[in-house]
Amino acid sequence: MSHVFDLSVREFLKVAASDSPTPGGGSVSALVGSLAASMVSMVANLTVGKEKYKDVEPEVKEILQEIQAVMARMEELTAQDIKEFGNFMEVLKMPKNTEEEKALRAAKMQEALKNATDTPLEIARVCLKALELADRLSGIGNKGAISDVGVGAYVAEAALNAVLLSVDINLPMIKDEAYVAQAKAERDQLVARARELKEKAVAVVQSRLA
Repeated sequence: MSHVFDLSVREFLKVAASDSPTPGGGSVSALVGSLAASMVSMVANLTVGKEKYKDVEPEVKEILQEIQAVMARMEELTAQDIKEFGNFMEVLKMPKNTEEEKALRAAKMQEALKNATDTPLEIARVCLKALELADRLSGIGNKGAISDVGVGAYVAEAALNAVLLSVDINLPMIKDEAYVAQAKAERDQLVARARELKEKAVAVVQSRLA
């Protein structure tokens, strides 16, 4: 399949809705996270160069640079998520006729499961970065478009929570207890911090809509 970012929206929806296992939840969540970031970027772009916002322009330019990096990283992670799922499917096909083959397959399976967990965790971290930038922009971005920062915050939190389900489905199959404990702890921290940032950003946006 072509890189999903090279597909039209209609083509992407068609393949996502089909019986093809990819793009699945992880890559769909990453794409949604990119859409969240695009709203933050748009408001930053609508702020830079405006006389009314010249005092905050240096910070907004910094936010713009960082949110563009978020979008680029999301594109990489979308492809990576699809690749990791493909690797997992290949491991499932490995032979298991002898004890040696079974042992090798089991080891490769654990490796594939960790990789397929690390990627959605990274997507969630990048969604959190988008939320941090939405929060920073909420109080200083162009008031005429500030509602879209709220959109970005809501959508970024949704993408973060969604992609963590890809973590949850893998953890019960991972035998490394220390890894599982660390992943669960980070998942909980990401969810809590995302909720906090979303509520903060949206409250500021709402206050500026009045």
